[in-house]
Amino acid sequence: MTTNWILLLGILVKGHQVASRPSKDYPYGSLEKQKPFFKKLGLDLSEYFNGTLNISIAPFEFVISKPEFTFQLVEWTDLHPPETFSFSRCKVKFQGIVYAGWVYYPHPETKKTHFQNPALIEVITFEVPNIKYSDLVELEVNSDEIATRKLVN
Repeated sequence: MTTNWILLLGILVKGHQVASRPSKDYPYGSLEKQKPFFKKLGLDLSEYFNGTLNISIAPFEFVISKPEFTFQLVEWTDLHPPETFSFSRCKVKFQGIVYAGWVYYPHPETKKTHFQNPALIEVITFEVPNIKYSDLVELEVNSDEIATRKLVN
């Protein structure tokens, strides 16, 4: 099966900082807590960093239409109601090195907090040495699963 990759240019931006570490909202990193639930449902993310890269693709936004995985109403915490998550394979390129990963999409209609701008793509990947906020990154996504369009003001 051929993957139809499209290249997006983005800037690394600061996220809500709940995926990678304890925060005022969670006494744990949310991604570390979620990974065992995703593994039971068929997606093993254990080899990846316990955090996300938040990549702004503005002035574009993305729509995840046919993700490889969607997990409905996952009860991963007792701090709020279950959430739905979708995942699509991707590649991040930084300083000439390509890192395999996954677009991580917590569905906003099932989230109580931490809403994302539609121009922000969250990515789970391996630890990327030397990366910092405002760095330019290349992101390849599967155009059969994710569409992009120019943001409308």
